[in-house]
Parts: sequence; structure tokens; C-alpha cells
Amino acid sequence: MPLARKYRKPYRIKRKKSIFLNRFFGLGILFLIILGLIFYFFIFHSTFQIKEIKISGTEKVAVEEIRNLIEKEIEQKILFFPTKSIFLVNSNKIKEGIFSKFPQISEINLKREYPNILIAEIEERKPAAIFNQNGEYFFIDKEGIIFEETPQFLENYLKIKNFLLKEKIKLGDKAIEKKTISQILDIEKKLKEIDIKVKEFIIVSEERLNAKTSEGWEIYFNPKEDLNWQITELSLVLEKQIPPKKRKNLEYIDLRFSKIFYKYKEY
Repeated sequence: MPLARKYRKPYRIKRKKSIFLNRFFGLGILFLIILGLIFYFFIFHSTFQIKEIKISGTEKVAVEEIRNLIEKEIEQKILFFPTKSIFLVNSNKIKEGIFSKFPQISEINLKREYPNILIAEIEERKPAAIFNQNGEYFFIDKEGIIFEETPQFLENYLKIKNFLLKEKIKLGDKAIEKKTISQILDIEKKLKEIDIKVKEFIIVSEERLNAKTSEGWEIYFNPKEDLNWQITELSLVLEKQIPPKKRKNLEYIDLRFSKIFYKYKEY
């Protein structure tokens, strides 16, 4: 009878964990700790918490109102912890808030002065004329934006009406296209050079712009055509055909066509 074979249990060798794997894991933990400390330092440490807001360039808008608005925007919470870190300043959001509340402001330049000062350089709109809509009067700037209500009788300012504008507008809205108001201001300047003072411009249509002179007569321009040519023709007509003593009886001069038309008042 054959002898029974003896079987030995296989011997399993336990693999030792790689020292490099342990070291990599440890370095990863260390990296996360360092990253967390850096995050805390820049976001929550008092060194970088905004302590001062400097505002310059304001004349009509109250500085404190702007400061209060900026203060609200820079206050943030991360994981329920409040912070005013200079690194988290959202410039676009601050600008949107200021533009929305203060239509008098045209430009804002926000700068960080490290470690904890925020600088706001403000540029306010300058009135180029007074815009009249249905008996309501507003300052309007060279961009065509209305930004402040104003009394009717301010003799030093040019008046403008826009019959193309049908809907009611509010402060901060564009009442006139930038190109159009640029044309109006250019015409006013060139008319002054030939001793004609304009009190009011009326945008009648895209092809008709009326200028009311201080002498009581009107000039009809076509903004779609060459305005320099129209002003040159106006100067020639006044010089050769309408002497100054006759202007008080003049009703209008129409420059919109290749031939110049003018009419005297009928009494």
C-alpha cells in the first residue's frame, strides 16, 4: 500500500508596503495642510482684510454713499466665516452696483493697494446740454445719457428735444445716440464761429434736425448728408442774400437739399 504523501500549506509572503507610497501619502497630506494655511492667510488673516476705502473724483455724488455701497459688496462669507479679503474684491459687481444707483457717474477705476486698501477713482458725467421730454428737463452728457433732473430755465445750456424718442425715459438711459449728439455739438460750435447762437435743437426725424437761433429763426439740417457743406452754404446765403438787418424777419433756412431755401415771416 503506497505511503500517503504529506502536503504542506503554501507559505504566503506578506508584501511590505512601499516606503515610497507612504512618503507620497505623507507629502500629500503636508501639501494640503500648507495649502489650507495659505488659503487662510490670504482670505481670513487680518493683514489682508480691507481696512480703508479711498474715494476720489466726486463732486455731486456723496462720498459716504459710495463708500457704504462698496462696504456691502466687499463683505463676504466663506463656510459661514466673514471676510473682507482684498483678494476677493469683485470689481465688476461693485461697478454694476454703483452705475445702477448713481447715473451721474460715468467711469469707475478700482485699484488694490496691498495689503488692505481699496481705491475708487470716480469720474462724473459732465452736462453737454439740457434734454427736454414732455416738459421734464434733464442734464445730458456727450454720450447721450441723461443723468440728473434740472430746472427748465438755465440759459447757459443748449436745449435738445428728440421727437424720435417715444417711450418715457429714466435717469441713466440713453436719450440720444452718441453720433447724433456729437453732430449737434459740432454744429453749435461751427455756428458760433459765424456769429449764430443756437438756443435749441430739435431732432424731428433721421433726416431733419432743426436749430432754433437766438434771433428767432430756424435752420433745417440733414444729419445724413455733409454737414460741413450745409454750414458753408448757410454762411454764403447769409453773407450774400440775407443781410443782418433782415434776419429778424426770417422764418427759416432749409439746407437739406442741393438748393438752399429760405422764407420770411408773414405778417
